[in-house]
Amino acid sequence: MALPPSLDQSLTPQELTFITEEQHIEIVPSFSMSKIRLVSGVYGPFEPPRRATVPLWLALSLKRKKKCRIIPPDWLAPDILSAMVQEEMNEKEGLWQDIPTYLFETAKVLLDVAPNDLPDPAQIRSILQHLRHLRLAKIRTALRPPPPSNTRLSLGGSDAPEEPDTGAFSGRGEYMSLTGFTVFEVMQMRGMFGGVLGMIGRLSGGDAVAEEGMEVDR
Repeated sequence: MALPPSLDQSLTPQELTFITEEQHIEIVPSFSMSKIRLVSGVYGPFEPPRRATVPLWLALSLKRKKKCRIIPPDWLAPDILSAMVQEEMNEKEGLWQDIPTYLFETAKVLLDVAPNDLPDPAQIRSILQHLRHLRLAKIRTALRPPPPSNTRLSLGGSDAPEEPDTGAFSGRGEYMSLTGFTVFEVMQMRGMFGGVLGMIGRLSGGDAVAEEGMEVDR
């Protein structure tokens, strides 16, 4: 059964940031305090220079008050991000490497709030932009519609059916593999998925599948 329009919508950037900030991250506090109990758990004690693990939102709040230094994730370093870019370029079409689920969102808030806790923030911004554009270009290529013709001339001189080039989609367009996508990328491209899936389904002879799905929803 389909969701009502009011619920069938992508997350807003603010909602996605809210979810991202529930992740845990390490800090080095500049204050002393015993353990604190929050809805999401118990954190601390806070005793400099010992590290403490807290939700990202709390780390950002303390950082804004100059009460801590944030320890960035290991992957948020120029050399590791550059390796991600190279690996992405080496991946064949229709495949994406697995990267941290909230990579872009986490990087953005840390670059905005705690750039002095990151190694070479300007270079990190540049590499992240390259990685994002590279993956987006691959997504757009994967969403290309299949060719209109599904026949070809075989070497023997007879017509033989040709499997349509559906990129990352299944042969009949019933689904698309989202392996390796981040939440940000899925939300960014979500509006395009439905229309392209329907097109591939029709051009690949998937009308029966669509009709069957419609019967179930009635």
